[in-house]
Amino acid sequence: GFAALTITPEVPDRWTDKNNDTEYSTKDGDTYTDGNGNGVFDPVWIAGFGNGRAANGIHDDLWARTMVIDDGSSRIAIVAIDAIGYFNDDVIDIRSRIPKSAGITYAIVASNHDHEAPDLMGIWGESPLKSGVNTAYMEHVKNQVVKSILAAVEKMRPATLAVSEDLTGAIPLVKDTRKPEVMDPGLRIIKATDKETGAVLGSLISWADHPETLWSDNLLISSDFPHYVRDGVEKGVYNKDSLVKPGIGGVAVYINGAIGGLMTTHPSLTIKDPVTGKEFSEPTFEKTEAQGKALALLALAAMEKPIVIIDTAAITLVAKTVYFPVANKLFQLGTAVGTLDRGTTGWMKMRSEISAFNIGPLSFVTIPGEIYPEIVNGGVEAPAGQDFAIAPVETPPIREMMTGKFKFIFGLANDEIGYIVPRSQWDVTAPYTYSREDSPYGEENSLGPETAPLLHGQIKSLLKELNQK
Repeated sequence: GFAALTITPEVPDRWTDKNNDTEYSTKDGDTYTDGNGNGVFDPVWIAGFGNGRAANGIHDDLWARTMVIDDGSSRIAIVAIDAIGYFNDDVIDIRSRIPKSAGITYAIVASNHDHEAPDLMGIWGESPLKSGVNTAYMEHVKNQVVKSILAAVEKMRPATLAVSEDLTGAIPLVKDTRKPEVMDPGLRIIKATDKETGAVLGSLISWADHPETLWSDNLLISSDFPHYVRDGVEKGVYNKDSLVKPGIGGVAVYINGAIGGLMTTHPSLTIKDPVTGKEFSEPTFEKTEAQGKALALLALAAMEKPIVIIDTAAITLVAKTVYFPVANKLFQLGTAVGTLDRGTTGWMKMRSEISAFNIGPLSFVTIPGEIYPEIVNGGVEAPAGQDFAIAPVETPPIREMMTGKFKFIFGLANDEIGYIVPRSQWDVTAPYTYSREDSPYGEENSLGPETAPLLHGQIKSLLKELNQK
């Protein structure tokens, strides 16, 4: 069963950016129009780049999109939300609201790391010491997620699953901005079709890239390139009013993969519109649409030639609570002052969650953050200049330990703990790796250098248990 419910926020007020710095500040002479007439500025703080980025309107809807799959004994709900990240505490709260009558064995809530959506983590408010979370909006998101799960359950039908892949076609649409250059560029797709009517119920499309193609100057709420991917897969790809490629219908669910490193469609990366041939470098909605159309066309083409059709399959599942030390001083401060409003256990230990499950020849691992692709696919290095004089720790690669023929990684699933950096590549102290002049990005938004080896070890143990079922 599939369902899609909007989680688009209300943006009642508009504002004028006097000095064009994309940060709302009365000190800079910024002014606002009181759209709801309540006498105060009602900001919607956009997450992902910097503080003070108040939304100035809505370009396209944000969604909670759900796929529910049931083998007769287990029922898994996979929910993808357009959000920068979602904490494990909030996922647990959502699960507590799902009626037992829905029969959900396990619910996964994965954020796609959208950099043009409201702050649901608390880091991107008016200032670093003020949370950007609007409690009423958070409540709305939770309610919509629960409703989307219930709607998907209500719509469940006997189905066949068609599995497709394109592991190379999307390489030009993403870049790795940190050495070693290891990506997770493969498109992995599941299409569900009603056994009795032949109608497409929905699809799940998994790829790995930061939804930040619009970049930091954008002030309109948007789901970034996933909007155009889902729209193209469902409704078809168009050149203005002319249909280029028909869609398949149903509900398209987009899930991000291993996006650490980081995987991004940076302004330095040129994207060619697959329909018009026009090239875009600067971050615009035109560039974002071109990227989404390209991904949708790749997915639609892959679905025309499925690799395997699954008629019947059993679900096996293992999930586990895990704990990580919080070594990051800024994260410690955020926890202390309340901008990072989530539970800790003991002295600065963060509770999180991992899971792994198989559905016939399909294997899935959920990752509670932005994992570096080399931990997933191989290629962890121990470069000169690393802070720890050690060989690679996170081996073998996660996908190598997964048994299925088709291996899905769900990033930012059931939590967002930040970047998961290989310990042998950890680099905050000079001399820097790969002859860099300064420290690379990633570590500043990571819990600490022990996160990756701890996570890898826990997943290794989890997969061993799952593979014995």
